[in-house]
Amino acid sequence: MSDAMAVLPKLSTGLDVNVRFTGVTDFEYTPECIVFDLLNIPLYHGWLVDPQSPETVAAVGKLSYNQLVEKIIDCKHSADSSRVSEGLVSEQFLESTATQLSYHGLCELNTTAKEGEISVFFRNNHFSTMIKHKGHLYLLVTDQGFLQEESMVWESLHNVEGDGNFCNSDFRLSHAPERSPAAAHLPPSSQEQQRQIDQDYLVAVSLQQQQEGPPGPLSDLELARQLQQEEYQQQQQFQQQQQQGSQQARRREKESDCVIL
Repeated sequence: MSDAMAVLPKLSTGLDVNVRFTGVTDFEYTPECIVFDLLNIPLYHGWLVDPQSPETVAAVGKLSYNQLVEKIIDCKHSADSSRVSEGLVSEQFLESTATQLSYHGLCELNTTAKEGEISVFFRNNHFSTMIKHKGHLYLLVTDQGFLQEESMVWESLHNVEGDGNFCNSDFRLSHAPERSPAAAHLPPSSQEQQRQIDQDYLVAVSLQQQQEGPPGPLSDLELARQLQQEEYQQQQQFQQQQQQGSQQARRREKESDCVIL
């Protein structure tokens, strides 16, 4: 209980969790995980290796994300061709699943989550409230840009691209705000953003190894979280600007009737 109470103040700034690619409930144990166990709230992710890709399964194994990144760096400097190959396969896996959600993981989420169950979904260093309603997964909309959009409460989670459907509190289909005509540039895709985060992390760890020798686990985590936080803040700032413009345009339009999913 005392360990869990010590973690509670961190809820306002973020928790340290590290996924494993073997199951939707598999995380490397950290003190922060105690909170979810104490409150009996399931913690899920969907970043899984496809079992139909045996080469990737063998390369990734039961490693966590941080361990896999360190393995990629070590393999790149190895004289053993088989280890170099493993490193390339592992790096390809991270690049191909840069959204941190694979279709195999999405299928496992639908299978594992229980009907009506309230849970927490971890993706891209962000925690979302998730519920399963009538066999479909939904994420609670918490972005600041939707603060005035009363009809947008849930967003469906049915693909890895992140372009779900918005629904109201009764899970009836709503309409997403239209993009502002003044927006001249589109934000980078989630896959491009996550690929850049992974590359930054690899570079940071590699530089630290050269300057200070092998880094400790805490230093790796701090570097990764700092880089991810910077990328996430830039993404949120751009999206808020887009959404503010779209809200102004949308207020001029008549609300459409909701349609049952």
